[in-house]
Amino acid sequence: MSPKERIEQLTRELNEHNYNYYVLNAPVISDYDFDMLLKELQELEEKYPEYASPNSPTKRVGGDITKKFETVKHRFPMLSLSNSYSKEEIEEFAERVKKLVDGEVEYVCELKYDGVAISITYQNGEFVRAVTRGDGVQGEDVTANVKTIRTVPLKLRGDYLPDFDVRGEIIFPLDAFNRLNEEREEAGEPLFSNPRNTASGTIKMQDSSVVASRGLDCFLYQLYADKIPFEGHFEALQAIAKWGFKVPKAEDNYIKKVHSIEGIMDFIDYWDKHRENLPFEIDGIVIKVNNFHKQEELGFTAKSPRWAIAYKFKAERVSTLLHKITYQVGRTGAITPVANLEPVQLAGTIVKRASLHNADQIEKLDIRERDTVFVEKGGEIIPKIVGVDLSKRPKDSKPTHFIEYCPVCGTKLIRDEGEAQHYCPNSNGCKPQIVGRIEHFIGRKMMNIDGLGVETVNQLYDAGLVKNVADLYDLTLEDLLPLERMAEKSAQNLLQGLEESKKVPFERVLFALGIRHVGETVAKKLAKHFKNIDNLASADVETLVQVDEIGEVIAKSVVDFFNDEENRIIIERLKKAGLQFSINEEDHQQKSTVLEGKTVVISGVFNKSRNELKKLIEEHGGKNGSSISGKTDFLLRGDKMGPSKLAKAEKLDIPMISEDEFLEMIGEK
Repeated sequence: MSPKERIEQLTRELNEHNYNYYVLNAPVISDYDFDMLLKELQELEEKYPEYASPNSPTKRVGGDITKKFETVKHRFPMLSLSNSYSKEEIEEFAERVKKLVDGEVEYVCELKYDGVAISITYQNGEFVRAVTRGDGVQGEDVTANVKTIRTVPLKLRGDYLPDFDVRGEIIFPLDAFNRLNEEREEAGEPLFSNPRNTASGTIKMQDSSVVASRGLDCFLYQLYADKIPFEGHFEALQAIAKWGFKVPKAEDNYIKKVHSIEGIMDFIDYWDKHRENLPFEIDGIVIKVNNFHKQEELGFTAKSPRWAIAYKFKAERVSTLLHKITYQVGRTGAITPVANLEPVQLAGTIVKRASLHNADQIEKLDIRERDTVFVEKGGEIIPKIVGVDLSKRPKDSKPTHFIEYCPVCGTKLIRDEGEAQHYCPNSNGCKPQIVGRIEHFIGRKMMNIDGLGVETVNQLYDAGLVKNVADLYDLTLEDLLPLERMAEKSAQNLLQGLEESKKVPFERVLFALGIRHVGETVAKKLAKHFKNIDNLASADVETLVQVDEIGEVIAKSVVDFFNDEENRIIIERLKKAGLQFSINEEDHQQKSTVLEGKTVVISGVFNKSRNELKKLIEEHGGKNGSSISGKTDFLLRGDKMGPSKLAKAEKLDIPMISEDEFLEMIGEK
């Protein structure tokens, strides 16, 4: 047998043994025999590197060093799930689903693993790339580290799709986590606080051999492809299990298909009682509509799918002493009161501070300094005070009076009654606001400026080089080099990052400006409607509220922003610097006005994807409606449309057209 053939044979055998041991938990050879085969393969690959596969089983032991994790755009956005904390909210979710889709709805209940979300791409049965969630649009390439996780297949088995992504959660099994902490304790090193944070830190380590040594695990729970040949999510998971993936198993009760709200509640109740017996941590249950056509019909909000929801288990609660209330100033001037606590262990981390939100929250709970307070983690992440132990309140205790002046610049605070929020109006003279706006401006979803981080922004401000975002584009190499820890290469990278940011499209520049109440979605709507910054700047409140989903609060905030002379000066300077302040007409070109003023609802299954059809509706002047109502101009009707939607459309006398008729109408047939 030639070296090439032997390498291929060993690769096949070791992949099979890996699958048997780590996924099926049914090894057929001893550890010693496995190690001998692996050693033989390593030796052959060293001798004949030209025959080594990039997905060789030897990659499981790590050894690659990654200095910088590249940013990669997700082929399919990694949206987060809406969270619920009560069974009533789950019932409301099921009711909403019932109203929006026809027929019986099957649900899939799964464990909500407390780990690190990951997306892995496979092509022609081979592992290609692994990317973290990041901001949902793009994440970091951690391929070398994920290859070391033995439950993640490097080469697939069976009849797999040629090109797809699979999503899952990287977890730190409790046995492996406890073993790691024991080793650290023996070595006199500080202990890790919880498995989730440690898994997150591990997957970003530069040395993949260290990652390999830690024993991470991975459950895969979602398939993404341009066309999925399965009826539903449950069936897709059963299929990918045969391809070699470790998926949640029905026989372990890690996943269950149910047909009623009672079935969902039974699954939640079971794991609320039994989760402590699991070999890994979970923080809730995920409920998904099973059928893919129904998922498509339900669609998405800007942040999460409408066909899935997460139920979070009740947060752990502890009591501790509140020493002092301090106040933070945000980039919009909002004042947030913060409780400085006696350090206490909560849900795996040491908590020293908790947000008190606003003056109303302090008054409602009557929170005072030196109180013993009850602390929970909101959504298991952010600590919050939920009550006061009045039996332990000191006799000389005095009510908390919310501050009247900015703790940084001394300006008298204003109260925004609409948001029950105090804020500092000195937006152009208050350091936390100035620095905060610059930090927002350079963020990943905004200008995404390489080489410029929070620490550098503070250095630039303290050195008097940057007082607003326009000052960034006046920086020179001579300005940067005297800064601490700023070598010539770092300075060149920063200047190059600023230059590259001039290509960022208008809607992201608009978001980056940090206009109060103008988030990512609102910025896109405003950019699309007004086309350029001058049109937007000259719009009054009445004009702005005519834009889809723009209310009076947002409209007033936009007008106030452009009425500020300093903001107008900054925008003029940014224009001169070369930033994009009008939309790219080619990207947003409207092909016709055939559907101008028309609201179209899509229902059923089509040859084109629903996203393609929605894009065509917008490109020809129309608006996508989410549900049938008296405002619907016509229904784009596909196969397998539900009977209740059909009945509603007929009752309201709404015209219905087929996919072919629609394409002919807009001239795209």
